[in-house]
Amino acid sequence: MYPLTFYFLITNTPYVVKKVAQYMADVLEDSRDKVQENLLANGVDLVTYITRFQWDMAKYPIKQSLKNISEIISKVTSFIDNDLKARASAYNNLKGNLQNLERKNAGSLLTRSLAEIVRKEDFVLDSEYLITMLVVVPKTGYVDWQKTYETLAEMVVPRSTKLLFEDNDSGLFSVTLFRKAVDDFKHKARENKFTVRDFQYNEEEMKADKEEMTRLSTDKKKQFGPLVRWLKVNFSEAFIAWIHIKALRVFVESVLRYGLPVNFQAMLLQPNKKNMKKLREVLYDLYKHLDSSAAIIDASMDIPGLNLSQQEYYPYVYYKIDCNLLDFKV
Repeated sequence: MYPLTFYFLITNTPYVVKKVAQYMADVLEDSRDKVQENLLANGVDLVTYITRFQWDMAKYPIKQSLKNISEIISKVTSFIDNDLKARASAYNNLKGNLQNLERKNAGSLLTRSLAEIVRKEDFVLDSEYLITMLVVVPKTGYVDWQKTYETLAEMVVPRSTKLLFEDNDSGLFSVTLFRKAVDDFKHKARENKFTVRDFQYNEEEMKADKEEMTRLSTDKKKQFGPLVRWLKVNFSEAFIAWIHIKALRVFVESVLRYGLPVNFQAMLLQPNKKNMKKLREVLYDLYKHLDSSAAIIDASMDIPGLNLSQQEYYPYVYYKIDCNLLDFKV
């Protein structure tokens, strides 16, 4: 039986590898095709690292007990996991705030910010009696708007409407009227399927919004480079730790199955998918004498009551290493 401390200490490592890889893809956003070239271990691609694997004596001294080695690995991956949470939270908050501002400046005229569309000269400002309203009119309603806007309420300034902006579906019109007619105008506009946008021209607020977007965009660019470098370095550390755990598990399982003195050979096999079944049959024929209770079971079959994907058992020690980290199974 595995020592319990050893088992529980190693279980989190593959998930840290997965989290770092997936967050790398999230951070790179539109450059996801570059994710794989950033997921390296000791500066080489993952398959090369695995096929040339050598135990790192400096990081994980083999004179230490298995428990101590697994604790060292656990501390490394726990630190990476905690640091990732903090860094991801800070970057995601920054990214989210920027996206919220960007969404305000995009989308339908019914909801988007109008600060980038209107200008000071579009409004009657600082008037005690007059006010300029902004109205969203469907493109199919342009003719009706021109015919009816002056009669939607009393005291609408004649010929005061102007098309300021339009998108694929609608246009933004300005119209000037007396302040006392605002409520009536809004009510009648709604009845005619014209949408009055609540908007007050305020240069200071508009300037503050632009400055905030510029600041957030600049901060995101500043954080992007260091974050990607951190992810590259710590993905490598986590992946290396994970492969060392695989090596530990092969050793422990082999000793538990076959006993002492140690007399086994670990090998890496990389078959094509179409050759997997044939390989299983060949390996079974070669090693069935080691454990007659192990039968060939197709792990892809869904048999009720058996969680085969987690319980694959053969007469030889087998652990899977999946380097497809964006569709990652551990």
